[in-house]
Amino acid sequence: MSTTSLSGRRIRLGMVGGGEGAYIGGIHRYAARLDDQYELVAGAFDVDPARGHAFAARSFVAPDRSYGDYRQMVAAEAERADRIDVVAICTPNHTHFPIASAFLEAGFDVICEKPMTTTLADAVALHELAGTTGRFLGVTYTYCGYPMIHEARAMVAAGRIGRVRVVQVEYPLEWMATAIEAEGNQQAAWRTDPRRNGRGGSIGDIGTHAYHLAGFVSGLEAESLCADLATFVEGRALDDNAHVMLRYKGGARGLLWSSQVAIGHSNGLRLRIAGEAGSLAWWQEQPNELQFTPLKGRPTLIKRGSDGLSAAATVRTRTPAGHPEGYIEAFANLYAGFAEAIRARRDGRDVAAAWRDVPTSRDGLKGVAFVEAVVDSHEKAPFGWQRPAFA
Repeated sequence: MSTTSLSGRRIRLGMVGGGEGAYIGGIHRYAARLDDQYELVAGAFDVDPARGHAFAARSFVAPDRSYGDYRQMVAAEAERADRIDVVAICTPNHTHFPIASAFLEAGFDVICEKPMTTTLADAVALHELAGTTGRFLGVTYTYCGYPMIHEARAMVAAGRIGRVRVVQVEYPLEWMATAIEAEGNQQAAWRTDPRRNGRGGSIGDIGTHAYHLAGFVSGLEAESLCADLATFVEGRALDDNAHVMLRYKGGARGLLWSSQVAIGHSNGLRLRIAGEAGSLAWWQEQPNELQFTPLKGRPTLIKRGSDGLSAAATVRTRTPAGHPEGYIEAFANLYAGFAEAIRARRDGRDVAAAWRDVPTSRDGLKGVAFVEAVVDSHEKAPFGWQRPAFA
């Protein structure tokens, strides 16, 4: 197990999946480059080794560090003096558990796409494995990387809106409004296949993002939920629309909507939190702005880059106010936070306070537990309240 300090050099990054035509792989690579903390040096980029090797060559990965599959990669990298420090897993959901387990057991840190696994049992096992091996396991809940999300979180924690009463979050998309999985769209094909995606369709793919964001900003933990799932596209095996009512510990109430068939919505993630003394509202398609409305006061539009923001928001801001930052920068903020966590563990120091709030295996576990509870609640319909494990 490597304990070598990362002082004075970039973090050596490997990747499984994410090769030619894989949208999310490109996002991971852009994010890793943005703050110059990582260097991509190895990978098993494709289930087809020939395509994977061709992609590696185009990405300037040395031929002897382009692998046919993740098993070869684990075995070979474990023997190298210049082995990778961390691996990014950019593969379909059903492969996350075996790949992450293999790298953790070999002493590597891991960055994993969400949902972390397809079953709760695997999520528990992976979370425990990260603990017993002492490795870092980060999960890419992208939207908690936005500066104004951290500002909203800081405002809630400081009591600016008082005790939280209501949390509403929605994540509507239109891209699967027709049966594109039957027309050769591979991204839709695995997302609608229970064997590869898990039990939840839209609720697992985007609902987990919404659930994590609501809890991240509000600081609340779900106590129980009641779900209604729907599959509107004929022949589809998993839900493409979900409505979930939430009861939070302490008495707050929540409402979550996720949909892959909401025509007119490109990436419409929205969050509203109402408290006793005010409310906050944020929209992912206008991510540089946060609306704050105090009780008996005028609504205020708080902009990213303005003076007086929290340290957590400021450290995640790269450009002055008025210069828009977006999705790539938010993803890069996760990678920067992961880098700080990995370096701090290697150096035997605490993670810097401003970077402490990055999603880890605990968040991944809670996301999988949420999906399980939603599907269980729906299957007990009508209106079966379900308690999510590891809320």
